[in-house]
Amino acid sequence: MASATDRLSAVSPDVAQEIEELTLRLAKRYDGPEDEELLRELPVVAAELPAAQRRFLRGFALDDALGYCVVGGHTIDQTRIGPTPRHWRGRPRPGPELAEEILLLLYACLLGEPFAWKTQQDGRLVHDVFPIKGYETEQLGVGSTDLLTLHTEDAFHPWRADFLLLGCLRNPRRVATTVAELDVRLLDPAHVRTLFQPRFLIRPDDSHLAEHNAPSDAYREQFAEIAEMKRDDNRVAVLWGDPASPYLRIDPYFMEVPDGDDEAAAALAAVGGLLEGRTEDVVLRPGDVLFINNHRLAHGRRPFIASYDGTDRWLKRVSVTTDFRKSRERRGTATARFI
Repeated sequence: MASATDRLSAVSPDVAQEIEELTLRLAKRYDGPEDEELLRELPVVAAELPAAQRRFLRGFALDDALGYCVVGGHTIDQTRIGPTPRHWRGRPRPGPELAEEILLLLYACLLGEPFAWKTQQDGRLVHDVFPIKGYETEQLGVGSTDLLTLHTEDAFHPWRADFLLLGCLRNPRRVATTVAELDVRLLDPAHVRTLFQPRFLIRPDDSHLAEHNAPSDAYREQFAEIAEMKRDDNRVAVLWGDPASPYLRIDPYFMEVPDGDDEAAAALAAVGGLLEGRTEDVVLRPGDVLFINNHRLAHGRRPFIASYDGTDRWLKRVSVTTDFRKSRERRGTATARFI
């Protein structure tokens, strides 16, 4: 297992202030996280981020060995960002936390290109993660009282993120993000062979459903496709890539095996049990950014009791792809960010 120093890079208070001043200037210059000019300029402006952190993240991406790392120490002005919202819908756009969203996008462009789904959070590029009343038991980022089970982000989709960024704005109750990396050497070789075969049914997670969004007529086709994928017999492999150090694609809550395939059922239970046994807690503090290799790591969240009083845990989430071309047929234009 990697040491803590391999996974953590922290900016000094002086550097954190410089970064905050940079993102606040950008927040005044651009209309929001979806501003096309901002998105074009991201790699140019990201050169102003500290070299130590840029080097650290490049090593994380290129070495492709660790499932996660954290860059911490950034300044979060709790007064400026205001209370944790009750819902992501209906908020002013951009919000007072635009500078923090821009910071996440700057880090994202060091790894690839930020993108999002038309079928999530009404087509926003930067997502909010905080508890919403009425969704306590849902397997969603806005849930709270139930364990959010370990999963690959958007595991159902062939164009899922290569990296996922979670930026912490607030977490006074120290709610833990759960993470688990796969050590394939701990699995029975027979299970490994089975997990490399497309014998596992997978469905879209519920965050993509029309009932959890406010679908416009423009996105009707995308929500219809999600509904069809919920019904479809879509079979995938759980493991892929190098047999000695395979990539992972898993979301047990939305996966099953065909009736009668006892080998697949046993293999899925084995890899799920292994990941649960290797689960670590990562408690993000305000100013921490968690970087997830979405092919190396399964992640989730510990259950907690939300207060809905403006002090609840509040994260920002950005998906990153290293290959924009693979989704070109569904993005409309070469520069479009939404699938």
